Amino acid sequence: MHSHSRQHVFRALARTLTGLAALPFFLHGQALAEGQTSPLPNPVMDQSIAKNPANQSAIFAGGCFWGVQAVFQHVKGVVSATSGYAGGTKGTAKYPLVSSGTTGHAEAVKVVYDPARVSYGQLLKVFFSVAHNPTQLNRQGPDAGTQYRSEIFVATSEQKKIAEAYIGQLVAARVYPEKIVTRVSSPTEFYPAEAYHQNYATLHPDEPYIAINDLPKLDHLKIQFPELYKQAE
Repeated sequence: MHSHSRQHVFRALARTLTGLAALPFFLHGQALAEGQTSPLPNPVMDQSIAKNPANQSAIFAGGCFWGVQAVFQHVKGVVSATSGYAGGTKGTAKYPLVSSGTTGHAEAVKVVYDPARVSYGQLLKVFFSVAHNPTQLNRQGPDAGTQYRSEIFVATSEQKKIAEAYIGQLVAARVYPEKIVTRVSSPTEFYPAEAYHQNYATLHPDEPYIAINDLPKLDHLKIQFPELYKQAE
């Protein structure tokens, strides 16, 4: 086994054990996100559905990229979802370094989507509803550190306006009992993660970490967004 593979296995095991130990806390955090005081509204400000679109991209950070990638892979109109790193430099965009929490990166997912089939606002609604809990600061469930922060890296001024408007809309509607801590940041370089991180939830559905933290997100996506849910391709 290659050294990076051994390191990955050890990290996955440690995160699994941490997840099991923190399960009561995680379930409480999920309840905050999924048991909002009211359903999430549709974005008032959104993209117009394009008639002859070119694919567009969006970058979301919301905890471990395994689960966020899995969620967006099941959204109709999403062409691809890639796990990676955003917010730091190319030289330190490596899992062992990012995991230290000192590189400035966030574990993130680049979503390429067809705006004729799904809008940026709809992706935001999925992100805030089932992909992660936007009220947890520098952590997500059992994972703690700035690399697990909630952040939206916008690609255009239009995305920035829509994202900021939607956060303001959610705050005004008081759909969460806790403060939304999600940041909206300027465009940044995205660095794909190592191959063994890609499609991780799909390839390892029986791993305890995935079963506890990520598969429930897919169940909630199917229930809350039946019109957007698709089987992974």
